[in-house]
Amino acid sequence: MTIDLEALFIDLHRNPELSFQEVRTAGIAAGHLRDLGLEVTQGVGRTGVVGVLRNGDGPVVWARADMDALPVVEESGLPYASTARGVDAEGREVGIMHACGHDMHVTAMIGAVEELVRTRDEWSGTLVVVIQPAEEFGAGARAMLDDGALDRFPRPDVVIGQHVTPLPAGMIGVRPGPQMSASDGLHVVLHGRGGHGSRPHSTIDPVVMAAATVMRLQTVVSREVDPHDLAVVTVGAIHAGTKNNIIPAEATLDLSLRYPDDALRTKMLAKVERVIKAEAMASGATEEPTIETLHTLPATINDAAATERATAAFRAAFGEDNVVDPGLFTGSEDVSWFARDAGVPLVFWFWGGIAPARFAAAVAHGTVDSEIATNHSPYFAVEIHPTIEVGVKALTVAAREFLG
Repeated sequence: MTIDLEALFIDLHRNPELSFQEVRTAGIAAGHLRDLGLEVTQGVGRTGVVGVLRNGDGPVVWARADMDALPVVEESGLPYASTARGVDAEGREVGIMHACGHDMHVTAMIGAVEELVRTRDEWSGTLVVVIQPAEEFGAGARAMLDDGALDRFPRPDVVIGQHVTPLPAGMIGVRPGPQMSASDGLHVVLHGRGGHGSRPHSTIDPVVMAAATVMRLQTVVSREVDPHDLAVVTVGAIHAGTKNNIIPAEATLDLSLRYPDDALRTKMLAKVERVIKAEAMASGATEEPTIETLHTLPATINDAAATERATAAFRAAFGEDNVVDPGLFTGSEDVSWFARDAGVPLVFWFWGGIAPARFAAAVAHGTVDSEIATNHSPYFAVEIHPTIEVGVKALTVAAREFLG
């Protein structure tokens, strides 16, 4: 019986789940993997799923797909758009949407496993399917590894994975070396002294302190990083106060930092910390800011030799013109923890999810940034076909390249 991948994708899209809450999604993925004959273990790293397909002697390939959604209210207008709501890790009620395409990742993985099972007479080795939670937290891969994934399941000879992105459907983007940036998430508490809004002179205003800090942080990249280097400092959240006539005692900032390597990370973290502490001092704060690291993600670095093999296989399967070097993405991923901990090569690529004609029209009009919604946008939407078929084929081609 053939799995209806379109129905699977629509179901997952309509029923997204937040990081470490992916109970339903994990159950669906595990059910399909069991039906396909894999040995399945659930609850790895809290909600992760691992399926093992043993097919004689040969290499061990780990194929990974992430499954969590984002706290975003969907505005795509799709007939199957999510209306789900839930409670995030901070206890806030939020809308939930697959705004990063992880529903497509799971769908393509199930389709690829189905194809590999169907053609198992043509290859040998062991396929380990990793359905990972909490990529959006940057914590799911680490949770599965800390739960003993490398000891509980066959250790990999190579790790592969893919991510849908706003490229034309049918196109594969892959490059050796750095593919995605390293990242740190920081939570900053600026300590002031609260008081009445009519008596600001008797306070140390953390709102003004926060505003000055946000603006000064913009100069870290523009004035302190070599223009040849890639770096990003984003303040994604700022919170302070409860009422217009009360100056609060503290303000909080949540930062996202991106860089291509550890050397620039060290420099950037020092510069950001210097700015935060200096603005607090300039505001007369009597207590230093609190700076907490929420997550640290390594750069996603593709092994050169393994990526060359996969790229050649992609070109043979999809055609030379449909396999491109997408450049270094400033987004970050936690997939590389699997390869790093195991000490094996990683091959991670992108595949397109936008209708080619629509993408071409946006390019012609110079409106790609405004008309083609990116991952994490409430308008993000992928073409179901041929995105599913290309994702299935790409995973199958890459897995077969490394299996015996």
